[in-house]
Amino acid sequence: MNGTATLESVEYKHIQVRPIAGTMGAEIFGVDLAKLNDEVYDEFYNAWLRHQVVVLRDQDITPDQQVDFAMRLGGIHFHPYMNGMDNHPEILEIIKEPGDKYTFGSTWHTDQMFNPQPAKATMLYAKESPSTGGDTLFANMHDAYDALSDGMKTMLADVKTWCVGDKFRRSGGSRRKDRYQGNLKMAAKVRDAGNLQTESAHPLYRTHPETGRMALYLGNHVQTLEGFNDAEAEPILDFLREHAIRPEFTCRVNWKPGTITLWDNRSVQHHAIADYSERRRMHRITIAGDTPF
Repeated sequence: MNGTATLESVEYKHIQVRPIAGTMGAEIFGVDLAKLNDEVYDEFYNAWLRHQVVVLRDQDITPDQQVDFAMRLGGIHFHPYMNGMDNHPEILEIIKEPGDKYTFGSTWHTDQMFNPQPAKATMLYAKESPSTGGDTLFANMHDAYDALSDGMKTMLADVKTWCVGDKFRRSGGSRRKDRYQGNLKMAAKVRDAGNLQTESAHPLYRTHPETGRMALYLGNHVQTLEGFNDAEAEPILDFLREHAIRPEFTCRVNWKPGTITLWDNRSVQHHAIADYSERRRMHRITIAGDTPF
């Protein structure tokens, strides 16, 4: 799908779409990723642009089929710190064992925001999920932008954020490259794909390249506002961080084995909830994006 997509009400011939919240998110029925034709794909993609977070249930696909589907959405965005699966380097296998204290993605963020060309989308496929808990929260950054006052929109219209992936000042300065030291066999591929840079400036207010809608482009990779000193930037960022995740901007996805969720990193933040103690295993692919404007 090229150009500016229409978000007007549409009737689908091949799929059924059931919204899961007032702000965004939908479950889609009638899509079998193992047998996906062009007509169904086009309707699915249109629904994804409209709802930003879409959920497919009871999918049974191989890693090759997951990669093939991802390639229809765009190129693969390789992670600069983490290795993919041995036979499928495009796929990150994210496993949390009982007793593990660290939960991958358990802060509000948008994937790979620190890269000059952040990820367009993320696809997560549940292979094993806890019996309860382990949901993912999503926040609609279009609605967050729209709800700002005209004064706030005008004051920050041309401001850029400085985004860092290697060291998070607000979380105590832990260095990801140290955490994943020795786990970088993908470095050459990542470098070739242009994904190795881990610090970038991006517009605070981002234009969605396909729909033309404005979004508040924010996440935990944001360290400061360019051209502001810390005493000025921090109160503004603190307000925006809280504003962005107001309950009315959010939806929630519950995982079961066979669930695939695709979300739009250009207009969505997400947060993995760390409220479970059972094993959880997910297959993640991120889709290459473009330069925010």
